[in-house]
Amino acid sequence: MRAAAILLALLAASEAQAHSGHVHWFEIGTTWTWDPWVVLPLALSGGLYLTGLARLWRRAGIGRGVKLWQAICFACGWGLLVFALVTPLHWLGERLFVAHMIEHEILMALAAPLLVVGRPVAMLWALSAAMRRRAGGIGQTPAVARSWNWLTYPPVATLVHGGALWIWHAPAFYEAALADPWIHWLQHLSFFVTALLFWRALLQGREGERAYGAAIFYLFVTSLHTGFLGILLAFFRRPIYPTQTSQAAEWGLTPLEDQQLAGLFMWIPAGLVYAGAALILAGLWIASSSSSRFRGGHHATAAR
Repeated sequence: MRAAAILLALLAASEAQAHSGHVHWFEIGTTWTWDPWVVLPLALSGGLYLTGLARLWRRAGIGRGVKLWQAICFACGWGLLVFALVTPLHWLGERLFVAHMIEHEILMALAAPLLVVGRPVAMLWALSAAMRRRAGGIGQTPAVARSWNWLTYPPVATLVHGGALWIWHAPAFYEAALADPWIHWLQHLSFFVTALLFWRALLQGREGERAYGAAIFYLFVTSLHTGFLGILLAFFRRPIYPTQTSQAAEWGLTPLEDQQLAGLFMWIPAGLVYAGAALILAGLWIASSSSSRFRGGHHATAAR
């Protein structure tokens, strides 16, 4: 019940502040994070997307190039980034392991796929025609094209993303990230960038219908290894990251309870996200196969 109360207060966007070992919920908004290394990239990406989308739709028509639902997905993904990195959730994540885990999972399992589906390439339309041509030329150079194709190859993207997750959860690296803001920033960046590559590889594959099966398989693999990491955190008999759980008592939790909640969140809710994505892809696969069979039958009938 204590953990549930904390999470409900967090999801209700309440603001927490600790004084003399006690936690008080009041004055919503004073613990928002205004780190320029976070806020400026968020503002820049949102501004570029809006400008590019407006310019593209003025030229081609609303819904052309980027569909309306895709733009909504991008807006939701961008909003989730703000929620994870700017709102009091980030402040709370520096004090509670479970909040920190929620922050990480929002970045990797929710914001990243929504941004990929939202076609961030629309940002290029915010640039001048000359700059777009230059960017396109750079993207088509053999070295860049080969690197991009390799990084977005599903097995590689899955391995890179999984590697980043496990490496940063090694106690030495995790504690280093907590001790140094720059290392912490690098941790978040690597989680997010590798998640973007992972979801890009799975959601925008280049192999037609075969890509659906591969994407479902790699989602299953990812849910297995992230779930296993969550189980380790949830059932380990002592705190693995002493610094991360050192303030748990101020929130009515023991350090071990804080770690267990974090592990449970990585194991179950995050696993449900991967399972949900796999179900959506399975539905699209079935629909695509049915459509292909229908078109094939129609053409055969017409030929007779």
